[in-house]
Amino acid sequence: MPSWNTAVGRMRAVGMLESVSFILLMGVAMPLKYLAGMPEAVKWAGWIHGILFIAYGMTNLAALTGDRISFRKSSIAFMASLIPFGPFIIDRRFAEDEEIERASRGGR
Repeated sequence: MPSWNTAVGRMRAVGMLESVSFILLMGVAMPLKYLAGMPEAVKWAGWIHGILFIAYGMTNLAALTGDRISFRKSSIAFMASLIPFGPFIIDRRFAEDEEIERASRGGR
């Protein structure tokens, strides 16, 4: 489970939330809008997803500028955020970076 105490852990956690929000937006809110006539579902799910997408980008940038991940991994993380399940698929790659960051901070 990602830790909120490290830059990479925050990026992993927000990435998971962002991915779930994207799946809910496409899999629940969109059908409710078009099949049940409930446009409010997309409005709220879209706002939540948008905020989480921006937060994911910010945590990605924070991990990159803090030298916790490479530019290549940061780019992969951004591209993965554009597809459903993307952050889940690449999460394993960042778990190792989070362990390295945690060890460099003295195991906190």
